[in-house]
Amino acid sequence: MRSEKSLMRKTHFLGTKIRNLRKRNNLTMEDLSARCIRVDSSNAPSVSYLSMIERGKRVPSADMLAVVAAVFQKDVDWFLDDVPEEQAITPDKGSRGGVSGMPLEPSFLFSNDILQIAIPEMLSQTGTSGRQFAHLLIRAHQEHHQNHFPDLERAAEEVGQKRMPLSADDMLDIAKGMGLKVKWIDKTPQVIKDSSGQASNQVTTSFFEPPNSIYINKLLKKRPHRLKYDLAVHIGHCVLHNKDGLKSVMMSGSRESTDDTMQSNTLNAQDILHAWRDFESSFFAGALLCPKVPFRQLLDRHGYEINVHQQLQVSASVAMRRMTVVSPYPHWHYFDAYAPGKLKAVYRGNGIPLPWGNMRLVEDPCQHWAVFRVINEPLEGTSAQISILNVGDEPRIYCCESIKVDDSAGNPHVLCAGIDLNPAIEAQGKDARSIAHDLKQACVSAGGSVIIPRSIKQDLTSVAKILNINWVERGIENDARLICSRGAVCPRQPSCYSQGKSQCSGSD
Repeated sequence: MRSEKSLMRKTHFLGTKIRNLRKRNNLTMEDLSARCIRVDSSNAPSVSYLSMIERGKRVPSADMLAVVAAVFQKDVDWFLDDVPEEQAITPDKGSRGGVSGMPLEPSFLFSNDILQIAIPEMLSQTGTSGRQFAHLLIRAHQEHHQNHFPDLERAAEEVGQKRMPLSADDMLDIAKGMGLKVKWIDKTPQVIKDSSGQASNQVTTSFFEPPNSIYINKLLKKRPHRLKYDLAVHIGHCVLHNKDGLKSVMMSGSRESTDDTMQSNTLNAQDILHAWRDFESSFFAGALLCPKVPFRQLLDRHGYEINVHQQLQVSASVAMRRMTVVSPYPHWHYFDAYAPGKLKAVYRGNGIPLPWGNMRLVEDPCQHWAVFRVINEPLEGTSAQISILNVGDEPRIYCCESIKVDDSAGNPHVLCAGIDLNPAIEAQGKDARSIAHDLKQACVSAGGSVIIPRSIKQDLTSVAKILNINWVERGIENDARLICSRGAVCPRQPSCYSQGKSQCSGSD
């Protein structure tokens, strides 16, 4: 056992190293203390004691330091080697999700007047509707801010008082307390066809009519998680938008119809306003049902398992979308996909290239993306997948967990939450580009998927434990897979597309 005097002599850099490790993993002192408690509650530092350790005011016992070392997957000696790190490590505030920006030069071509003419023309030529463009704008705004909207969080917390879970009766009481009247209606799912001829079910789940009426489909009495979400959205609409007269209609299933293309050359300011208010109300609903601090603590206790949504009686969709908001790790993505390959929702806090366009279907979507495999294959056991994808010229390692569910109209769809592992690897002082390159080459040599080599597996397992995300550890036990953003850049040898699209749709 290392003596206390030995630790005392080596505390000059110890507090700094713990602080830097904590910050580069985006953990608050409350987060780190909670992690330590789960490792060894009897030797875990409190938040106040941890603060004093980081400032050099206290020296941790040998047992306490061992607990901190276990959280960060480091040897105790690393904290005591009297060698400062090359640089103090803080989160990269310049990093933002989404597609990289571009310089707007020459600037006179990007004036408001020119853009007001050019954007509607561009939408007309590409067949993009005003509503689709509005959602693209909002998604870019979300990704730029990495899903952090503190004003919306505070508004939800004032209404829900950070209570978790809220029952359906709680939600009805909140609505009643705001002077809202809930009325029940009978609506059955209708079969509709989209522009490609694909048939699916669609049903109106609820709508708000001014001044104070919420009409809810009786179908939701058997789907309490959807009932709570719809109520939360309408409450958000009333809180945020002051019941201003917009008629808010909520649907389940496809929102498209065959006459969508008729609207492709229009850009109406109301489309953008309605879409923005829908986004705000939806974000508010998630924050009301899964308040940030208690939900983050729940996820941390359960290793970010998707099934925590069952404890809260919220949908998997709400829980997975909130993960991208409350996690201390910022590099998340989230997809909601319908067969044969339509993205209904996208969030990319890590800038991952889309596997296919969410405006319309593309001809060559990569079938090795986990979300596609889960759509097209029966799901058995965990769906956790480690994937390697080139972003520009740089290979990146991703991990995701997918789940197949039915919406309120009875349509199966797949929800997928994932993270970019490269920043987490770099945060541990490893060369993420080199590791990703080696894993990519191993996959290429094996025809597209491979058991992860032992040395890489050790690095990824260490990162998974630090992130405290259980499905990353499960993904490491499965084969790693090469994926691509489009078939034309397939990295497999031979290419999935060399013999036609059918080659890629098969299992590995």
